[in-house]
Order: sequence, then structure tokens, then C-alpha cells
Amino acid sequence: MNWTFHNKSLPALLALMLIATGCSTSVTRMDAGEVKDLSGAWNDTDSQQVSEEMIRDVLDRPWFGEFTREKSRQPAVIVGEVNNLSHEHINVNTFVADMERALINSGKVQFVASSTERQEIRGERKDQDLHASEATRKQMGQEKGADFMLKGTINTIIDASGKTQLRFYQVDLTLISLADNRKVWVGQKKIKKLVERSNLKF
Repeated sequence: MNWTFHNKSLPALLALMLIATGCSTSVTRMDAGEVKDLSGAWNDTDSQQVSEEMIRDVLDRPWFGEFTREKSRQPAVIVGEVNNLSHEHINVNTFVADMERALINSGKVQFVASSTERQEIRGERKDQDLHASEATRKQMGQEKGADFMLKGTINTIIDASGKTQLRFYQVDLTLISLADNRKVWVGQKKIKKLVERSNLKF
């Protein structure tokens, strides 16, 4: 097949080639621990750093030593709701998972499954009660009760002028005794980011 182009068709062809080139995708693999801020919004680095710092702080406070001396055992902790009160979408589940990992890896506390996880596990126990052998069946009523619940909020303040934006994040966490509703620890972590770009939109 022969193709014949007129001079008038050449600019259109070049334009199509440029559009096709501009739509190409480039992917670069990164180390999962590498810090990379693109938009200035809350990201995986913020989630990991805040959770690790706050868990270190909560385990270094007086309530921990007082409990272990009185009970002669590690406290059992559960993570409750962490509410996103910020202006942007934040994957709270990822942040909660980061806190759970930091708590478990500390080796200082026992960690209790969440309410959603407990419902699933209880369903499995009921199924075992009917179908599993007596030697492997897990009995009802043997769950470990939590001593403390960790819960909190994520807030933001945005200050913008022209093409410059200041993003302020504040994470507040509270550790509450389930025995008597005492707040035994209140922690706060702040992050401030200055974002400057030519096409900043609000």
C-alpha cells in the first residue's frame, strides 16, 4: 500500500506524533522506604513516621511502668477509631495498621484484634464447634480482654497565598483505660509542609 502525504498534512501528522509521545507512561521502581513528596499531601512517609514516634512516646510514659508493676504482666492494647477530620482524603486504615505494627514490634504490649477481626474469628470458632475435632477445637469464652484502647483524630489547617501553600497536620491520640475510662496518655504530633509550584490549585 502506498501512502501519499501533501505538504498541508505534515503539520497535522507531527502534532499527532507529539500527542502520542506525550501520552506515554514512564515507571521507575523505588525503594519502599524512600521519601518522595509529590503533592505535599499526607503520604506513606507521614503515616509511618507519626505512628512510630507516637508509639515510642506512649510506651515511654508513666502509665506503662505503673501497670506492669501492679499487674506483673504486659498490658493488652486495642486500637479503636482514628477519625479523619482533615480537608483531604487520608487512608486511616493504613495509619492504624502502622500503629498496630509499631505496637506489636515493640514487644512491650499484648495486642488485641479489632472488633471487626473479632467477629470474623468468632464465626470461625462457631464453625469449629460443629466441624473440628475435639483435639483441635478452640473453645468460646477464652478471649483476651484489652486493658487499654488507643484512639484519636487527624486534623489539617491550610494557609495559602498565591502559588504558595502551607499544610499543617496535627495528629492527636489518646490511650484510655477500659477498666475505669481514665485517659492515661495524650499524645500529639505536628507536621508542617511548605508547597510551592507554578500551577498550584486550591
